[in-house]
Amino acid sequence: MTVASLMTPRRVRGRLLARWVLAFVYVTVGIFHIALPGPFLMIIPDWVPFPHQVILGTGVCEVAGAAGLLTKRFRWAAGVCLALYAVCVFPANIKHAIAGSPAGQLQLGCQVGWWYHGLRLAFQPVLVWWALFAGEAVTWPFGRSR
Repeated sequence: MTVASLMTPRRVRGRLLARWVLAFVYVTVGIFHIALPGPFLMIIPDWVPFPHQVILGTGVCEVAGAAGLLTKRFRWAAGVCLALYAVCVFPANIKHAIAGSPAGQLQLGCQVGWWYHGLRLAFQPVLVWWALFAGEAVTWPFGRSR
């Protein structure tokens, strides 16, 4: 029995929408990581080796994860890997919040404050769940076994 077979058609459509939106977000951010790595370099913690290559690698991972979400064969693995990815980039989000680096300003085109950083940090667990849900690794809280 598959995860999708436990869900109603409405919930299947909801997961499909979640998958496409998340794939769009990750492919967009991945392209920015590859094409414009400068703002992202500012938020890499100092202990991360080879920061430029890491930024390019994260962009490739985001684009690959987005593509994987849209294929049945790689969907589960892509969802799990994107969830792990969201956990791994959390230190950069923390540094961004604490250091108050202007990367958010460069990315958003306006001055950002704690409202932005607070929401971004609080949203990280949601992003982890979203990747797992879109990748059909979890059904919680929408699906229950029969």
